[in-house]
Amino acid sequence: MGTKIIAVSARVHLTGVLLLCAFLISGCDTALTVGGRTIGVKSGHFLFTDGYLATNYNYSLKEVWKACEQVMTEMKATGIEKNLKIAKGTINALAHDEKIQILVEYVSKEQTSVSIRVGLSGNNMASQLIHEKIANKLIQSEGRATQ
Repeated sequence: MGTKIIAVSARVHLTGVLLLCAFLISGCDTALTVGGRTIGVKSGHFLFTDGYLATNYNYSLKEVWKACEQVMTEMKATGIEKNLKIAKGTINALAHDEKIQILVEYVSKEQTSVSIRVGLSGNNMASQLIHEKIANKLIQSEGRATQ
């Protein structure tokens, strides 16, 4: 009888610890490194993997591509190389002595995935700044379209 009580107590304790861990990481920035890959989630909106910070925008590929081009121009990026195909494209550039790579990919008619890597190993803050600039461009273009 005592062994069963200890086993049940251990399960309850383990369940409590797992629930506490889940509660602590929900809504927070989390990262996991497995082998050579790093995967993280930032505030539920961004996914950080292998140096790329990725998110989805509820805009068409054409609109997102245009916003990415405008952001690179405003950042006075040099050596801009653009390669746009039917469902995806890449922009490579150099700005503020940092190599920038933007990957744009079709998800659906009104949703596009954008992954950004700044520097050799991926600068999370710089990538987030570029994402914010892209989002602002998309919001501005939406405002112009309704006027």
